[in-house]
Amino acid sequence: MAVFIVALLLAAFSLVGSQTFRDGNKTLEDYPFRNTSLPWDQRVDDVVSRLTIKEMQGLMGRCGMGRPNGGYPGAAIPRLGIKPFQFWAICDRGAENTFGNATNFPQDIGLAASFSPALLYRVSEAAAIELRAKDNYNTKMGYYGINSGLVCISPVLDLFRDPRWGRNQETHGEDPYMVGVYGATFVRALQGDHPRYIRGVAACAHMAAYSGPENIPVKRFSFNAEISDVDLRMTFLRAFHACVEAGAYAVESSYNAINGVPVVANKWLLTDVLRGEWGFKGFVMSDAGAVESLVTSFKYINNSVDAAAACVNAGCNVELSGDIETPYYFYLEEAVRQGKVKESTLRDLVRPIFYARMRLGEFDPPEGNPYRQYDVNEVVESAEHRALAVEAALKTFVLLKNNEVLPLKNGAQYDTISIVGPMANNTEQLRGDYAANTSPVYLTSPLEGLSGLAQHVKYSSGCNDTVCAEYDARSVTEAITDTRLIFVLLGTGQAVETEGHDRYDLELPGYQRQLLNDVMENANNVPIILLLFSGGPVNVTFADADNRVPVIVQCFLPGQATGTALRHFVLNDVTGAVPAGRLPYTWPKLASQVPPMVNYSMEERTYRYMREEPLYPFGYGLSYVSFQYSNLVCPHTVQAGQDINGTVDVHNMGDLTADEVVQVYIDWRNSSLPAPKLQLVWFDRVTTGPGQVVTVNFTVKSSTMALWMDNQWTVPTGAYGLYVGGQQPVGAKRAPSNVELATFHVQA
Repeated sequence: MAVFIVALLLAAFSLVGSQTFRDGNKTLEDYPFRNTSLPWDQRVDDVVSRLTIKEMQGLMGRCGMGRPNGGYPGAAIPRLGIKPFQFWAICDRGAENTFGNATNFPQDIGLAASFSPALLYRVSEAAAIELRAKDNYNTKMGYYGINSGLVCISPVLDLFRDPRWGRNQETHGEDPYMVGVYGATFVRALQGDHPRYIRGVAACAHMAAYSGPENIPVKRFSFNAEISDVDLRMTFLRAFHACVEAGAYAVESSYNAINGVPVVANKWLLTDVLRGEWGFKGFVMSDAGAVESLVTSFKYINNSVDAAAACVNAGCNVELSGDIETPYYFYLEEAVRQGKVKESTLRDLVRPIFYARMRLGEFDPPEGNPYRQYDVNEVVESAEHRALAVEAALKTFVLLKNNEVLPLKNGAQYDTISIVGPMANNTEQLRGDYAANTSPVYLTSPLEGLSGLAQHVKYSSGCNDTVCAEYDARSVTEAITDTRLIFVLLGTGQAVETEGHDRYDLELPGYQRQLLNDVMENANNVPIILLLFSGGPVNVTFADADNRVPVIVQCFLPGQATGTALRHFVLNDVTGAVPAGRLPYTWPKLASQVPPMVNYSMEERTYRYMREEPLYPFGYGLSYVSFQYSNLVCPHTVQAGQDINGTVDVHNMGDLTADEVVQVYIDWRNSSLPAPKLQLVWFDRVTTGPGQVVTVNFTVKSSTMALWMDNQWTVPTGAYGLYVGGQQPVGAKRAPSNVELATFHVQA
């Protein structure tokens, strides 16, 4: 149950101020914008028409970090009875909030590994419910500080482009189609399906081409991504288009520049493409401090007035400021006076902000809005959400190697096991970046979860912390002596890879590799189960090739239920514990396979363009059972612009109920086209019983066949390959299942 600290904080943190509920002779009820019988647009037009330039400036600019009290909301307008409005919250897999607890689900990259849009929807919906409940409480108590509102800066739709990027853990993988599916799913889950009201505002981040670097070799605040038009359209923008099509009310722009123009001031991107081509009707926010970076970092503009004018004229509605006293958008009144911004432009940019606030129900009586009935004491950290956290963690684990060790015998009780490594008992690092504040009673560490496997547990972290700059080899050697089973828990956590901090390389941090080597040298034929906790891949090529390490599992950053989920995973003692997670990114075999971070060409990046053999391919993962695909049926010929509907039979060849991830890929047989060598076009996670055959229906949308050619999207005519299975159709590292192949032709 959530515990909220109230009394002593209200006086310090309430930013409502005194409210004046009259404007001349009018009362609040007299304003058309409060008349619930009027159309939304008419209500919005009314409130916007009443605002002064200074009031619009306060709404658009007083948002972000800094003083006082941890963050500003958009300014209140007391004469109209309009309260402050906070544009800053995080809720992609848990309602992060300055005050109060919330359920902490697995980090986004792990959720992506589930290959389950249905799971992502349920997790996102749970996070949205808790977010709204906390906002109901916060607004009632008059708190509008940072992380307290309903504009969720999520989902992150940037691609996992380089394994060294510090924010990979926040992404949904490397494939633009997959990221788009997840993004659209999140938008629908967060905003809800009520015919009148929305539950929250999805602000899809960070548009666009923001996939590193953070700080190595250059800082993000001044980085210029040089990108071809083909790569920009086919890779970096596709997921954002899917977000807009799903009905997102907001977009957050990125820090970087694209081909010389900082995104926050990029009219081509924020107006011509986003609004003109895609029909986006919502509002755009800057990332925190991005407007200031035009002057301070990019040196693109030399003063605050011109910087504010450039961003507004480009189509950026809201400035999330850095830790500064005067946001740059507070110079908009001066920009209007100097003729650099039209007053009508400000009104146009304020309009979608108020439309979102109307749809949130801010100006309607609360009784008719079901989302305003959520109670923190009923929904936050509820038993249902805690159970979902366990299920979600289980579905994110990817079994990379298993030489007949897992699952352990159900109900096995060893006399002695060993648990070593810096990730064994560090729940903070296992939560991931931007995690919800979870009640300690609901956190389970791997050490806690796995300890129940034995009568005696020998434990050593081996390292002083996750960075492992100090290593105690003796304690590790002692911990693995006279044991029956060894768990080695290594990884990165946000101590090594996080926002603002890239990795220099793909190696295990500090002395972690030495720790694993010492275990391998002294294990005396005792099975070693290597559990990895990281956002991106680390170098375990040596362990994959060594029989002394029969099991390798990528656990990502599983959140509050890590220990409980791990115990179920190794024992397979609950429904859903059979692994079916698949890698949402390509895991390199060698560091030399990764191009320079600042090179934004997609050549040799991700499974779509990489020619060399990786250690583990995108979509790879093992199970405790095998599957057989058969009876692939799809049309032989389609017209350009038509979808393809197909079916395939999936046979569970084992004696366990298990999930299987069905993956559908296409290739373009015409090698002269500007096309990736392979493209995921459909995926889902299906449950099968022992020996059961399940018929799976799938749809390949025509948009997934389109290529960016001659400045437009085109579905080329000619031959295509269609591959359906539990993995990619080619590659040395494979799961023990087949891939069915068919061909089809597209006609004009």
